[in-house]
Amino acid sequence: MKYVVLIYGNPESRQAWEGMSDEQRAAGLASYRQLNDDLDASGERIVSERLAYPELAKRVGPLATDGPFAEAKEFLAGFYLLDCETEERALEIAHRIPEASFGVVEVRPVMGLRGPEL
Repeated sequence: MKYVVLIYGNPESRQAWEGMSDEQRAAGLASYRQLNDDLDASGERIVSERLAYPELAKRVGPLATDGPFAEAKEFLAGFYLLDCETEERALEIAHRIPEASFGVVEVRPVMGLRGPEL
């Protein structure tokens, strides 16, 4: 079963990251490297990426806003696309993401054209 794990940021989490020491940032990045290594070893990680900040985004479509971003405080900061046996396993992995302890991390089943790929 495929799940996407969405990692959200906001101005406060961005300030927290920018206020960290080099050692704290290195520890956070090491947590991600270990998670990626573990998921690669288990075959559960399909892909994961960190996303650029919203001010670098470009929007298309008929909705007009005052900027190149959705009208929300939170923004999508990164994601994991996983192939897990169960939803419980996807949630277990999501809890290992550093932002899960202080921010928003969301787990969603992937939808094919005929519905959830469960």
